[in-house]
Amino acid sequence: MDQDKVSNYFKFNVGILMLFGFIMVYSASYIYAKEVVGSSTHFFAKQIIYAMAGLAVAFTVSKSKFTFWYKYAYQINIGFIVLLLLTFVPHIGVSIKGSHRWLNLGGFNLQPGELVKYSVLLCSLKYFEDFEKYTTEQKILFSLSMFVPMGVLLLQPDFGTFAICLTVMTFVAFMSRFPRKYFYSLMVTAMIAGVGIVGAAPYRVKRILAFLDPWKDPKGSGFQIIQSYLAFANGSIFGQGIGNSNEKLFYLPESYNDFIFSVVGEELGFVGVCFVVLLFLSFIFLGLKMAINATERKVTIFVSAVIFAIGFQAFLNMGVVLGLLPTKGLNLPFISYGGSSLLSNFVALGLIFSALKFVDKGAANGKKAKAVPVEEEEDED
Repeated sequence: MDQDKVSNYFKFNVGILMLFGFIMVYSASYIYAKEVVGSSTHFFAKQIIYAMAGLAVAFTVSKSKFTFWYKYAYQINIGFIVLLLLTFVPHIGVSIKGSHRWLNLGGFNLQPGELVKYSVLLCSLKYFEDFEKYTTEQKILFSLSMFVPMGVLLLQPDFGTFAICLTVMTFVAFMSRFPRKYFYSLMVTAMIAGVGIVGAAPYRVKRILAFLDPWKDPKGSGFQIIQSYLAFANGSIFGQGIGNSNEKLFYLPESYNDFIFSVVGEELGFVGVCFVVLLFLSFIFLGLKMAINATERKVTIFVSAVIFAIGFQAFLNMGVVLGLLPTKGLNLPFISYGGSSLLSNFVALGLIFSALKFVDKGAANGKKAKAVPVEEEEDED
């Protein structure tokens, strides 16, 4: 299958995910929006606006030079670090439930952590691929560009985004030319540090205990996951029908956001759950197919890393709402309500198609694509 066909199938797959997301956001939020905001279409309308803005940004980014983003990866990441730090500034940052994750942009709360996932990914690609070219001082300096935002994410706290960033960074390191002896040493260090980070925060320990036995505190830490269990149980095989969820009637917190998959299970049953899983599996398959078809090494790594990041978050979210993983604040990409998530994911997709242009640059009139090395293009900027 040639690259153009794969790309078209991939775009169609993303379109189905997004349209399904519109339906589920409206179904999961219309009663809550009517009671709290006064308009049943409040979240649905905002989601459409976010999607339109995201598509516009993705189209614009896809027309840009990938070499620009690669060349200035560290500087771009520093810009996002500044945005992360601004979340702690009064009147600029927004604190919700004790977490400082958002910036008030006047009617829209931007979550910089969503964008940091991809800036860290881009930095990781540049760092690990060019690792052997750097001096010792450069290795230390450039590594800070990756690890400083990770530290800020822990301070917010946003452990879910931190975990994704760390996992994606590991994925890129494994795929790159990064020396194996350093890779395995860092892996062991990261695992030990991860256990320490989880154990250092009492609320994370509480979440793990609730995951192991949610019925021990059914009205507290175990409440949300128990309600999620009930949603899937009510849905059975074929579900109760679109709009007929009981759990979204103020029983299940975050029903139109982090736990929207539970509403899918209740309204569309096991069939609907399988449909969503298949959509994400095809998203991953087609995305990795595009990566394999690319003949430039760095493009292959970048595309596969973006697909991995989105797919990994999707299955983390599903694992949480199904009770297979401890609860953490992660939404379901393209389906859950959220402007920051949609915008950042569309930016990432735009970067994918920007990167793929460099392996198609030599293609004309049906001829086989010719790879254009990223290093050669860098000199043009």
